[in-house]
Amino acid sequence: MSVKATYDSSQVEKKWYAHWMAHDYFRSEPDEREPYTIVIPPPNVTGVLHMGHMLNNTVQDILIRKARLDGKNACWVPGTDHASIATEAKVVRRLREQGIKKSDIGRDEFMKHAFAWKEEFGGIILQQLKLLGASCDWSRTRFTMEPKLYEAVIKVFVKLYRDGKLYRAQRMTNWDPEAQTVLSNEEVIHTEENGNLYHVRYRIEGTDDTYITVATSRPETIMADSGLAVHPDDERYAKFQGRKVIVPLVNRVVPIIADDYVDPEFGTGALKITPAHDPNDYELGEKYGLEVIDTIDADGTMNELAEYAVGLDRFEARIEVIKLLKESGDLVDIKQYRTSVGRSERTNAVVEPRLTLQWFMKMDETAATALAAVTSGDVRFHPDSMVNMYRSWLNPENVRDWCVSRQLWWGQRIPAWYHGDEVYVAETAEEALEDARHHHPGLKMSDLHQDEDVLDTWFSSWLWPMSVFDGFGEDKTELAYYYPTNDLVTGWDIMFFWVARMIMAGYEFSEDLLGKEFVEKHGRQPFRDVYFTGMVRDEKRRKMSKSLGNSPDALELLRIYGADGVRYGMLSSAAAGNDIIFDAPLQDGNALNESQLCEQGRKFCNKIFNANRLIQGWEVVDRDTDPAARLATEWIEAKLNATIAEVDRLIAEYRLSEAMVTLYRLIWSDFCSWYLEAIKPEDGQISRTTYDAAISVFERLMILLHPFMPFITEEVWHQLRRRDEGEDCIVATWPRAAEDNRELLKRFTVLQDAVSHVRDVRNQRGISHGEPLKLAVKESESSRSILGADAGATAFLKRAGVLTTIDLVNQAPANGLPFLFGNDTAYLLLNEEVDLAAERAKTEEELTRLRGFLRGIEKKLGNERFVANAPDAVVELERKKQADAQAKIASLEKML
Repeated sequence: MSVKATYDSSQVEKKWYAHWMAHDYFRSEPDEREPYTIVIPPPNVTGVLHMGHMLNNTVQDILIRKARLDGKNACWVPGTDHASIATEAKVVRRLREQGIKKSDIGRDEFMKHAFAWKEEFGGIILQQLKLLGASCDWSRTRFTMEPKLYEAVIKVFVKLYRDGKLYRAQRMTNWDPEAQTVLSNEEVIHTEENGNLYHVRYRIEGTDDTYITVATSRPETIMADSGLAVHPDDERYAKFQGRKVIVPLVNRVVPIIADDYVDPEFGTGALKITPAHDPNDYELGEKYGLEVIDTIDADGTMNELAEYAVGLDRFEARIEVIKLLKESGDLVDIKQYRTSVGRSERTNAVVEPRLTLQWFMKMDETAATALAAVTSGDVRFHPDSMVNMYRSWLNPENVRDWCVSRQLWWGQRIPAWYHGDEVYVAETAEEALEDARHHHPGLKMSDLHQDEDVLDTWFSSWLWPMSVFDGFGEDKTELAYYYPTNDLVTGWDIMFFWVARMIMAGYEFSEDLLGKEFVEKHGRQPFRDVYFTGMVRDEKRRKMSKSLGNSPDALELLRIYGADGVRYGMLSSAAAGNDIIFDAPLQDGNALNESQLCEQGRKFCNKIFNANRLIQGWEVVDRDTDPAARLATEWIEAKLNATIAEVDRLIAEYRLSEAMVTLYRLIWSDFCSWYLEAIKPEDGQISRTTYDAAISVFERLMILLHPFMPFITEEVWHQLRRRDEGEDCIVATWPRAAEDNRELLKRFTVLQDAVSHVRDVRNQRGISHGEPLKLAVKESESSRSILGADAGATAFLKRAGVLTTIDLVNQAPANGLPFLFGNDTAYLLLNEEVDLAAERAKTEEELTRLRGFLRGIEKKLGNERFVANAPDAVVELERKKQADAQAKIASLEKML
């Protein structure tokens, strides 16, 4: 069979992805098979492929391809999220570049532009996922703003409202002045930043020179002050309790309040109260009936109520107010401090606390249900340590009602119509009008106006496991087949945003959609297992982002290393839940620094490709099997069986990184380095029996590796033997482990160790690897069982170690260099005199070195922080070093 001389990943990837698509291998329709279902965490329609996407979707593809090989009806549903804030910002920016203002064209026209933008750019990330090898059922691609999914959101809103779980209220909220919309607490990112505390004096009413000094980080809000608070036990201010102060600049007289909320240790121990611009101040204002004076408009500029700095941005106003306070003599001091600043996740604007009228969903009962779903084990987290974070977020003390409205146009418009102060919630305007006419006969449609706001993006994606199967429509066939889904793969950073809310939705709506009998049998939960990936970070442990310039170009990585190489690189350091430290290739002029992990993956592809070239280069003949090849084949079969069982266990435990590393060792070391070398014919002619056995093992290796590295495995699979149409690796049958043969593995390990020792001696003493040597082994029951019972053992040792004779002896021969052979001693006979005293000294010196090395490894493994935070592959490598060192020490001690 003709095999190309080099492996070209780009050509192979294009060929096989097109082949898989042409054969509809990714397609899923309900049938008699057991379903296995994954719904993709829908990337933002604005998005392009980045490192987090690559890791997340690699994990999903591994799980879906494994299920396909298990014979299940594998369904991976792709789709995108409309991403209200991010998308609207991009559309507004594009219109602005064309000289168009959003406010000038109206809602309907704006939506046309938004959908046009979505059609132009919205599918980019899904196309990029194909380059990674993602085997989604692309015919099922969904979009959260498509008609059916839009309708599902509206139905849910109406149901929740009628069930008394939605309400409208004026609350202190997080406001994004750039996007000009409210944000949930989870959409605000808090970071420690440098700031200033401005010490400002407030004159006691009725005095000329008696002041209380307040420390504030926001002097621009002084004009909105309606009170001043001190701690009731603070002796410094005891005499002022019950009196009043005059607010600087505006000369407003406000009360001094004593309240336990005030921290006497912070600043000056006196707190100015600005109910309109701080959530805690708002609560104090409510408690004491203080006036609410809103001096900052929606765009972050000062309004007429501020009296000063009107029209200026709040941060420009701060500079102006500080200048005025200096002129009035009321600015006492400025001190630097570190403070937590909340910024919008989408626009990075500093969030402004603002009193707004919003829609909220009651969360107390719903959150309790979602918490019970995980703590009871109905939904399992991997790693299970994530349950602690989940429990903390859903703790009744931490849960707040969900603000579901957003002041945007791009999104599902809230289905609420108003007539004066009355609200009518319905799925359509006609239904709302009909409802309103019960109270006001003769009412016209023009008498009602619909809510201008849209729903939070997460209010559509929380329905994702049900809505993608049209569960809120009339036909429930697909939902009943695919629900509950099996696995969810996502980052822990959206555990509350999305994971918790999907669980809430599952328990809230599944029984209404599928019936009590169904959920009693199958469960309400939207998925059974959640695999949390970690954050992809750079070598400084910073989250990768475009703004920091530390994120590599994902498409460039795929071009350089190939999809399989990148998948290997990502996964080899990606234990569930742990952050991934990725030594990203960063731009350096026109060159790229190599990523070691991806490069290792690329080399692994070449190793597999060249192993096949080696086998295909042999001439197959009908002759007796060589004893060494026969034993090696029995051993590789035993090794393969043991590995299948191990990989099955690791995948079942969601330890995918370890599973891939296990396969890497089996293929690179056991199959390529040991087995192929053992069966490699000196004359280029191999027996048909050995060849067929090698091909059979190679085929199973490709199936096992296929979920992790699909392209190289499909390519080599087809080169191993001629295939009929449709006999592809992607739809092969996952190998089943036969009964293990531990005794054979144990005996063969002794032979491997002996060969390794012989090779080490050759390297240390400069002896050519082609120079024949002799071996003697002390005779015992153990050595006879290894060497005497099977001709293949001595044949293998002679071939691999380049040995002329192997004798069983009762006494140590002259010029014999001793080493351990299992529980016995072997002697490598050299063509020079052996100084045993010198060898003992060298052995003792090596023992000292190894013991020091072992202490260092054990210290590292004894560090709980290292074990908890380092990638599994790194920890596993350290443990392997530990075990190897312990084994060598024991061996050398026994030899002495």
